[in-house]
Amino acid sequence: MGRDKKYHREELLERALQLFWQRGYNATSTAELVEELGVNRKTMYSEFGSKEALFTAVLDHYNQDILGQILEPIEAEDASIDGIKKLFLNLVEIIEENPNGPGCLMCHAASERAAVDCDLAPYIDRYFERIEEGFRHALHNAQGDRHLNGSMDVSRTAAFLTTCFIGAVTGIRAGAPSGQIRSTYETIRLLLDSNTGKLHL
Repeated sequence: MGRDKKYHREELLERALQLFWQRGYNATSTAELVEELGVNRKTMYSEFGSKEALFTAVLDHYNQDILGQILEPIEAEDASIDGIKKLFLNLVEIIEENPNGPGCLMCHAASERAAVDCDLAPYIDRYFERIEEGFRHALHNAQGDRHLNGSMDVSRTAAFLTTCFIGAVTGIRAGAPSGQIRSTYETIRLLLDSNTGKLHL
């Protein structure tokens, strides 16, 4: 068997993901992809069809695998208020540990969608919907366990938290100071605590 054939599709996707994540779609050339994947151009096109198709496969991989790891605090079966806080605190820790990190691949893809010769909307929509659903899940659990005021509008709060999350991960890629992300976390912590009767200043 040739060298190219030892690579599995998942391994190729992971390698491509890291490159797109660091550089973005537009700044990544086909030659760079071929080099990073360790396959020849023919093999890459045979497996994925085109650079655009490879990119959308990477977005699928990101949504299915990477995002699940990120959202675990709010997607866990018993997720609640503490899970929401942990999710945002994780973002603070990410930027403090790596101020020049790549941020969110999907948010960067959204900013490049006009330059990509394929429809990215379904991938981006699924990303936003999954995040918001995660927040709704955690908030509903909190209300059911009486850890959150029943009067809080779960749908509106989930939409607000989604906006905060997207802003934070976009800020990480843009090089926002860690204090800015921490301020977002503290604001959300105070909002949630003020609706549980456990306000800690």
